[in-house]
Amino acid sequence: MRNFSFRIIFIYVLQLIFSCSSVDQPLSLGYWNVENLFDTINDPNINDDEFSIGGKKNVTEEIYKLKLAHTAEVLTDLNADVVGLSEVENAFVVEDLLNNYMDRKYNYIHYDSPDERGIDNALIYDKNKFKIISSRPIKNPLLNNSRTRDILLVQGEYNGHMISIFVCHWPSNYGGAEQAKPKRAATAVLMKNEVKKILDKDPKAEIVILGDFNEEPTANNVQSLKSAGLVNLMDPMVGKAKTGTYVFRGEDSLVDQIIIHNNLKDNYGLTIESESVYILDRPKYRQQEGRYAHYPFRFWAGNRLLGGYSDHLAIRVLIKSKNGSIR
Repeated sequence: MRNFSFRIIFIYVLQLIFSCSSVDQPLSLGYWNVENLFDTINDPNINDDEFSIGGKKNVTEEIYKLKLAHTAEVLTDLNADVVGLSEVENAFVVEDLLNNYMDRKYNYIHYDSPDERGIDNALIYDKNKFKIISSRPIKNPLLNNSRTRDILLVQGEYNGHMISIFVCHWPSNYGGAEQAKPKRAATAVLMKNEVKKILDKDPKAEIVILGDFNEEPTANNVQSLKSAGLVNLMDPMVGKAKTGTYVFRGEDSLVDQIIIHNNLKDNYGLTIESESVYILDRPKYRQQEGRYAHYPFRFWAGNRLLGGYSDHLAIRVLIKSKNGSIR
């Protein structure tokens, strides 16, 4: 009888240990601007002609497959549970990537946006780590006359906690820097308003923004997000030598950023794992010689095929359960 009781206790302790270790596993969140992941089919509704068969870039099916293979290589190295992606043309390319090039099984969320170039945001996720509650695209009413990409909002559950994840790609300087600045200012206002809506419903809401902001963390538009209780996790990297996700005119840049709400720093519920902000920066992802040495090894240089990965590097952060009851 005593041996039987001992075995029962032993089994219970083992179950407790394994259940705790499962709960304590952090959730890794990543972001990457994949640089023009287009299919080879011409869509008359967007400006994708150059990436189509017969276009200026002389794209072939083999080149398209190489782009998918290199995209999968980066995502495999990043190995995040949830990844925000920018510059994907449509759901077809995301499905092709996930179904035919990735070993890890991801699901995805994507909405077509009105961007004139046809580049959208998407989110891929491991459904065993992150369970989707809702998702929607967010259009900017202040930019009605501008065909730009939507912001993607996905709300999901990790270890019983809801996380709101925004994936954004702020307007670039394509077409002129002066015209782009007010567009980014309008996007910053929209972001703050959307964050406020979530916090009005739940003051303890846990919020993450992943994106390519096309501005440094020190820029006024990005800095303005702090008034909504947001914290830029890239701030400690600003000014560090040879540190960035992008290179502009020979200078390292941190346009790709992870921004969180202060609620993820209060040591209650979920929290950011200290020192976990990470740039996937390996020699193979940068050009090693010539005029553009140190630049991210991009796939295209104008209409010339370089056969690299992207003009941006991927980033990642870890979130874990902390003290406090599950809400």
